Amino acid sequence: MKVLVSDNISSKGVEILRKAGLDVDVKTGLKPDELKSLIGEYHALIVRSATKATADIIEAAKNLKVIGRAGSGLDNVDKAAASKRGIVVMNTPGGNTITTAEHTIAMMFAVARKIPQANASMSRGEWEKKKFMGIELFNKTLGVVGLGNIGGEVAKRAQALGMNVIAYDPFLSEEKAKQMGIQKMEISEVINNADFITLHTPLTAETKNIINKDSIKTMKNGVYIINCARGGIVNEKDLFDALESGKVAGAALDVFEKEPPQNNPLVGHEKVVSTPHLGASTQEAQENVALAIAEQIVDYLVHGTIRNAVNFPSIPADQVALLQPYITLAEKIGGFASQIFEGGITEVAIEYRGEVSMLNISPITIAAIKGLLTPILEETVNFVNAPFIAKERGIEVKETKSTDAGDYQSMIALKIRSKKKELLVAGTLFSKKDPRIVKIDEFPVEISPEGSMLFMYNNDKPGVIGNIGNLLGKNSINIARMHFGRETAGGKAISVVNIDSPVSEKLLEEIKNLPNILDVKVINL
Repeated sequence: MKVLVSDNISSKGVEILRKAGLDVDVKTGLKPDELKSLIGEYHALIVRSATKATADIIEAAKNLKVIGRAGSGLDNVDKAAASKRGIVVMNTPGGNTITTAEHTIAMMFAVARKIPQANASMSRGEWEKKKFMGIELFNKTLGVVGLGNIGGEVAKRAQALGMNVIAYDPFLSEEKAKQMGIQKMEISEVINNADFITLHTPLTAETKNIINKDSIKTMKNGVYIINCARGGIVNEKDLFDALESGKVAGAALDVFEKEPPQNNPLVGHEKVVSTPHLGASTQEAQENVALAIAEQIVDYLVHGTIRNAVNFPSIPADQVALLQPYITLAEKIGGFASQIFEGGITEVAIEYRGEVSMLNISPITIAAIKGLLTPILEETVNFVNAPFIAKERGIEVKETKSTDAGDYQSMIALKIRSKKKELLVAGTLFSKKDPRIVKIDEFPVEISPEGSMLFMYNNDKPGVIGNIGNLLGKNSINIARMHFGRETAGGKAISVVNIDSPVSEKLLEEIKNLPNILDVKVINL
């Protein structure tokens, strides 16, 4: 079988592939048209971040069985297009964890002690001790936003430095936080109480611009902000204004909204330490991910074993056709529920009703957990590690079966609990390829869980639907579908609108302010 390595990886990884008897071509720097013209002859594609495995390239890949990413991020791979073609997408979660955590700590030291600025001054032949007065990290409060693999390693190192660590993570239980010696808080509390704020979340609709002028106003005067996660989590204009006013004493940025940044006033700012996305750039990390992805590709192509797949669980080949529709349904239910639930999850109860209860439910449960965790943790979650991540975060997973599915042949019901509240989302299959969400708490609905959606709680009053439609129409946003459910006439209701284009933050605020709208969330599946 033929393997194309289209980005630079360690030669040791290439050697592993060739020793396994695979025919390997290393062709880096290919333009999209060049890649499209030759991808049809390959069975595997290995990329890092430079190659863009877009839908049209995947469509041209007639023989492709697997795409492997030497690293964790998968922004450059169209996972939906690959899944439709039955192409397994793998990454190497954890390969960059330590190196990114170390880089975060290094950036924190650098911005606190003004090391790059002092070095530049010395290079100019200057000796300006008073100008570069810094602060200690000892006894300061570090606020960690996102306590996944990287955030957890940063927290450990910060505690070793004598820092008080507080954290926000919607999937972290109180019990797990206590075990780690970390005080769990809501994100507003973390932002309000931290001397240093470090960000370790993926870029999603929920995390985009979470550091903005409004959140900065609530921070301590003289706070420091570190972002080694994703560009776009921090609103760069608002950060610049806060640096200029002195509200923010300094920032350390390894990532930017546009990379490489062009004419960005933060780069070169006297209060900013900036690096060109170096979080994963160590010799050890690059070798680790190259070896890992090479071994995973060999396992799949030579031995038929799937490891660290983000779009496919490990199930026997003869059960794929039967289980795949339910796996898709469960993942959709989990992803939907995660994006409308607020609070730290302590328990997930999955009930299988009707025909599905007689199947092998283990991979379906894993799919539900993966769907639940993915909106917050993104590329670090796959079908292999989802159960372990849930356990690490103190989330108890329960399964029950019932032969009675009511009006349906099969139903999967997912109940999420925190200490204060719970949410039920249930779904079924209208056909093998048509998953639907049919119940949210006590609201009967019929939702197609795909693409971008507006999810709203509203009062069941005349004019609600018309107001939403008019506002979206004025902003040139086409409505694909609309779904509604209500408890009683005139009471509380649910409205879900499938839309064809993104909603801006400004428009989202306008929708929230419409009469009888109680709450609005953007959901992406």
